[in-house]
Amino acid sequence: MPVTHRPARSLRVLLEPPDPPLALRLGLQPDIEVVDSALARPAVALVEEVTAVTALLAEDPECRVLVSAGSARPGLLDAALAAGAAGLVLRDGPVEDLADCLRRASAGETVVDPALAGP
Repeated sequence: MPVTHRPARSLRVLLEPPDPPLALRLGLQPDIEVVDSALARPAVALVEEVTAVTALLAEDPECRVLVSAGSARPGLLDAALAAGAAGLVLRDGPVEDLADCLRRASAGETVVDPALAGP
């Protein structure tokens, strides 16, 4: 969708590391714009490594960072939240669910996919 058709206040999202297929799918959401750099001041960043959380927050303390995971690992949720992440989400779930998590994180919510929350 061309940028000219996006709402004036689209949600800017950074994917770290870049994931072109996911960027394309997220970009089809009418209110999400995937950016390719932290210099673009994303509202939310989606990262695969907990170590990336602190680096991104050091660059932009106002950015909300979500950690994406393929499955739950012991201690991952606690480590992500301790690093300052806004939550933990499934990497391979439906793009609509991921988009909803990004929107909720940008609104200030802590977002944890129930499948990753553990017992």
